[in-house]
Amino acid sequence: MSNVNTSQYKRVWFITGASRGLGALIAQAALDAGHAVVATGRNAAAITERLGVSPALLPVALDVTDEGQAKAAVDAAIGAFGRIDVLVNNAGFGLLAAIEESSDADVRRMFDTNVFGLLNVTRAVLPVMRRQRAGHVMNMSSVGGYRSAAGFGVYCSTKFAVEGITEALHAELQPLGVHATVVEPGYFRTDFLDASSLTVGQEVIGDYDATSGQIRRLAVEMNHNQPGDPQKLAAALVTLADAPNPPLRLALGTDTLRAIAEKNAYVTAETAAWQTLSSSTDFAV
Repeated sequence: MSNVNTSQYKRVWFITGASRGLGALIAQAALDAGHAVVATGRNAAAITERLGVSPALLPVALDVTDEGQAKAAVDAAIGAFGRIDVLVNNAGFGLLAAIEESSDADVRRMFDTNVFGLLNVTRAVLPVMRRQRAGHVMNMSSVGGYRSAAGFGVYCSTKFAVEGITEALHAELQPLGVHATVVEPGYFRTDFLDASSLTVGQEVIGDYDATSGQIRRLAVEMNHNQPGDPQKLAAALVTLADAPNPPLRLALGTDTLRAIAEKNAYVTAETAAWQTLSSSTDFAV
């Protein structure tokens, strides 16, 4: 049972990775807009330090790779606020390395958080939303979830997985009154390219210097010079939560819009060029 009057809050948000970066900004934007927020992260004290103390804020310690912790965090959210209206699966980190340079340990650790952790939290929250016949799952992807690139291939593969998961969720949940959106930010001026959020492969192979090596160097130059305003991203998600018919995909940033257009044009041209061979493999009628 809830121990507070939840009618005073517009919605109840459940946000992972909320102690810093985009997660903290999204939590703050939701609080400022009159919502209640269950802000989760590995260190609950860091959440309080970042967001302060408020009856509308419930900081919860959560390692998303631990399914039991995910279920306990949802129970705490229901105990405090009685419902969950918006889930923002934000927890995750990047890996900068060529595919061959990416160690097995780094790859598995990233998939554990970016994909399996997202699934742990989503499975824990969905029974609540199904009972409510209402809710909105927002899964944080990336421009790299739509178009992969040298140097970020394995990271992009985790975001491609998030895209596939969300597309299926969108179809499965729609008849139940629950929405699912995959959010595709471009480069925003956060700590994503810092060591706290980005693992850089230890092995460097000279043959990749002109491709992944160049991306390593560009990442250093771009860090904290990215074009996207993270405050505006946080505000955009609050707007998204208010949408009566939210999209399956929401691109954020002109760089993402440009990348999507370029990939769509590439795929259209390549499909046309290989159409004869592609259509030759059906049984003859």
